[in-house]
Amino acid sequence: MTSDGPSPEETPGTPEISETPEPVAEEHHADGLDLARAAARAAAATPGGRSPRKSSTFRRRTFTKSSGARPDDRDPQLLEQAMGRLIANHGWELDLKVQGVFGRWTDLVGDEVADHCTPESFDDGRLVVRTDSTAWATQLKLLAPAVVRRLNTELGHGTVTVIEVLGPHLPSWTKGRLSSRDGRGPRDTYG
Repeated sequence: MTSDGPSPEETPGTPEISETPEPVAEEHHADGLDLARAAARAAAATPGGRSPRKSSTFRRRTFTKSSGARPDDRDPQLLEQAMGRLIANHGWELDLKVQGVFGRWTDLVGDEVADHCTPESFDDGRLVVRTDSTAWATQLKLLAPAVVRRLNTELGHGTVTVIEVLGPHLPSWTKGRLSSRDGRGPRDTYG
């Protein structure tokens, strides 16, 4: 048998060819089926069934509900509705009603009584009213049930339970060189 060239065993520098074939890696096919299988395996391996993503590219999807045909909180609102919702959320209803009564004191009790009596504070159903003389303090004590009834119709039943009537601010004679330790004090009401 004659050969045209030297055999591979005789040629120096050429690797020897083995008779067992080496395993060949599978080629990637562009049909996407292998990608879908890999994604399904990865999703089954992670908790929650989601495929893992890098933290820098992960974006949380926010679900926004569309406005639709009916108004919702995201639509423009009238000022009265927005203020009403704000007052209700903060629990300011009673405070605003009481301040409204203080502002309308003349309309509620009448001009003559309002000229001599002013509301000072309201706390836990107790309305404190200051008068400018002891005579008007006595008069307001007599009118207190009618005033409480009128205020409760404006504010709601049981809001005002007691009216505390205070007399005028008087000067004090407890200090000075002519003060008496056991004396009865001044008896004039200055009004």
